[in-house]
Amino acid sequence: MNLMLDLWFKLMTLEFKFREFIKPSKKIIDEVGLKKGFDVLDYGCGSGGYVSAVSRAVGPNGEVYALDAMPIAVKMVKKLADEKELTNVETVLSECSTDLPDGQIDVVLLYDVFHDLENRNAVLSELYRVLKPDGTLSFSDHHLKDSEIEGKATGSGLFKLLKKNNLTYSFIKVSTAHT
Repeated sequence: MNLMLDLWFKLMTLEFKFREFIKPSKKIIDEVGLKKGFDVLDYGCGSGGYVSAVSRAVGPNGEVYALDAMPIAVKMVKKLADEKELTNVETVLSECSTDLPDGQIDVVLLYDVFHDLENRNAVLSELYRVLKPDGTLSFSDHHLKDSEIEGKATGSGLFKLLKKNNLTYSFIKVSTAHT
């Protein structure tokens, strides 16, 4: 079973490399407004398509947490970080929990993974917990229609739409939400 998952993941990685030519990750990352020193959680990082751009954007004083549920994804991101000498990248193997402190993260990237999550509300609760009070949830999922995205991100009552960008949606925490 793991062999099949690894093969599927490697094929998906090829698809992401192709998609990089059509929709470069840097363009998507530019919409988020990352700043030097930010802490960013790339939730469902896959093979690390956004990791290099985010690492450069937040600089050496920022931190990038690349989380994925698949061991092969975490392994690929570690290899990428080593090869590119990205010293501000830390990988996390998990299906939900980040093991990060409350209110540490400036921006969460939730890209092309939401449609595949088994327990969406638990994930949204975890993202709410780790985001700073003024943090941003940057959301994109090409498997969902634009009309579905806002409802899925705000349905838990934890987030509200800040703005729709060209390639992503930006959500902020609802300050009175309870996790």
